[in-house]
Amino acid sequence: MSTTAESKRLTLAWGILAVRIGAVFVVTLVMWGLLAGFFNTPGFPPSTLWATLGLLPVNLFCLWLVLRLYRREGIPLRDALGIRRGKVGRDILWGLLWLFVVNIPYVIAIGAMVYLLYGEDAPAAFETIFVNPDATTAISPVWLLVISIVSVIPFMIINAPTEELVYRGYAMRGLAEKHGGAFAVLATSVTFGVQHMAFAATPAGMIVFFVAFTVWGLGAAIIVRKQGRLFSIVVAHWLINIMLAAPAIVFPILQLTGVAEAS
Repeated sequence: MSTTAESKRLTLAWGILAVRIGAVFVVTLVMWGLLAGFFNTPGFPPSTLWATLGLLPVNLFCLWLVLRLYRREGIPLRDALGIRRGKVGRDILWGLLWLFVVNIPYVIAIGAMVYLLYGEDAPAAFETIFVNPDATTAISPVWLLVISIVSVIPFMIINAPTEELVYRGYAMRGLAEKHGGAFAVLATSVTFGVQHMAFAATPAGMIVFFVAFTVWGLGAAIIVRKQGRLFSIVVAHWLINIMLAAPAIVFPILQLTGVAEAS
């Protein structure tokens, strides 16, 4: 690859990371402003449900952008994801394994950071740093279910492949060509951690999220570098997104059926 092409790829790699992170934080601010104005919900950042809704346009735009960058290089989506004919089932099994491999250090990082921040008060701190009552919006179960369906189902489908194509795909490949694999793994993991600070409920939660998601990103990036393809880590990412987001749909259904008490 020529020096000019390499420099262009490097610029685009940093650029797509900046676009992704910038869009996440801008949408977070917009959602907070709308909630404060229409629902008198002053807490910042918005709750997970509203943050997920805000991610919908971000994910759609970033997916369009990264696919356009790949198409300019003549790389179809199938190849960008590393989907191999006859080996999809094997990669799904790899994804199930990676689900545990990347999430065990992630959980340990959360626990370790909370302990470092709060010491012996760490058990009680878990009840306060990940939930901000001021960011909770009073809304009927019917509307809660509608908003959950609109935000959560697209999130489950497109968030994982979008983030993997941006971070462990296009950006990591572009950075590695210029600075080497180790730098690319570290840079994309740190920026992945920075992005997730926007989803924390409190300042202490932002610190915990930064460290924990950087650790998650490191594990995912190392796996992608070793396997040479994205698909298996996309599967792991899909599974964790589904497990974390599904309660947002299940809970309002339980409220409407009377199984859970409406807030």
